[in-house]
Amino acid sequence: MEASEKPQLPLQPDGSDGAVRAIGDRLVIERLEVNDPGAARVVQEQVTEGHAPAETVTRAIEIGARVIESEGTAANVDYVKAELERQLRPLADRLGGVIEEGHEEFAERLARSFDRERSGSVQQQIRDMLITAMEHQRTQLAKQFSAQDGANPLADFKDGVVRAVKNAQDAQEAERARDRERIEALTTEITALRERLGAKEELEAEQSRGTAKGRDFEERVHALLDEIATARGDIAHHVGDLPGETRGKKGDTVIELGAGCGPCLAKIAFDPKDSRLTRPQAWDVLNGSLDDRGADYAVLVVASEENVPARTQSLVEYEGNKLIVAVGREDPERNILQAAYGIARARALAARQDELALDAPAMKEAIEETRRALESLKTARQALTGVRKNADSIESALAGMEETAKAALARADSLIADALEAAT
Repeated sequence: MEASEKPQLPLQPDGSDGAVRAIGDRLVIERLEVNDPGAARVVQEQVTEGHAPAETVTRAIEIGARVIESEGTAANVDYVKAELERQLRPLADRLGGVIEEGHEEFAERLARSFDRERSGSVQQQIRDMLITAMEHQRTQLAKQFSAQDGANPLADFKDGVVRAVKNAQDAQEAERARDRERIEALTTEITALRERLGAKEELEAEQSRGTAKGRDFEERVHALLDEIATARGDIAHHVGDLPGETRGKKGDTVIELGAGCGPCLAKIAFDPKDSRLTRPQAWDVLNGSLDDRGADYAVLVVASEENVPARTQSLVEYEGNKLIVAVGREDPERNILQAAYGIARARALAARQDELALDAPAMKEAIEETRRALESLKTARQALTGVRKNADSIESALAGMEETAKAALARADSLIADALEAAT
């Protein structure tokens, strides 16, 4: 049925060369062997790239057919040109050069129309038309995608991108504004902190110069001295920030003996120090207290035993008018300050009143007994800190030692009182 409807080539006799039939738009090839190394190599290479052998052979036949067809077209052009030359030659002989020129021009145009190598050939014209059309399409496509209206298929996408970028920029700008606010707040805090640190450094520098160093310790010592002085009829003056007779400020507390009930009989200068001094520095403070305050006796009060100057001892007199005493920094011991006060008071009164007949050996013995009692007191307190189980017995011993110290001070005061009565 198919053979009757479509034109086909006659069947070739069956032989070793194989059979090829053209049926309509199809070719049927049976048992055909092609002895061509290049063709065999191409088919094998195409197989390694994933192309079936039949597909490769089919493409080769299609391409070859087009090449043969092109060659046939060129042959036809040459045939037509030769035939025209043969038919027109007699006319050219009769009509002369005019016909010859026309014949040549017509033949040349005809050849150009079908010659692939000529710029004006049909194939070249088609190629130029395709190039022009593709260029036009590219231009139109570029215009369409660059348009700002709805004709641009990417208009929504571009608008979305623009909105996203703008939103990101707005968020970034807002974050920068918040960062600026935070930086300004931090700058303000840092400035305030620097001011506080500067004030602290100034305070520390002032304290290191000695004008305000240990002011809390100085005030605690003065408060105790004021209580002790009031009980004895003396007056305590806190003069640490006031210049003295030599314009110096050594001797923070000045005790005027007897000024509570009459004229001042003598002066004692106390200078509390919350830091460790060398021996020369300690003597500078003591001598300065005597000179600046016009005192008869000077006492250096240091915070804790660790601050006692080298080669000196607490509650030991030096040069007859100087004494160093160590008390607690946070809680100065009243008994120790009272003992130092009593020693200084007795020496100051004896030095100011020449007519005062003071039993010096007895006074010295009383001072030594006081010092020994206070040393025992200090040792006992240290033992109390480490041994809590014997707290009751240690407290009893401390009370006895305290009474002994008070009795010794009372005896020293009695000797002074007897001497004053004998002098009057």
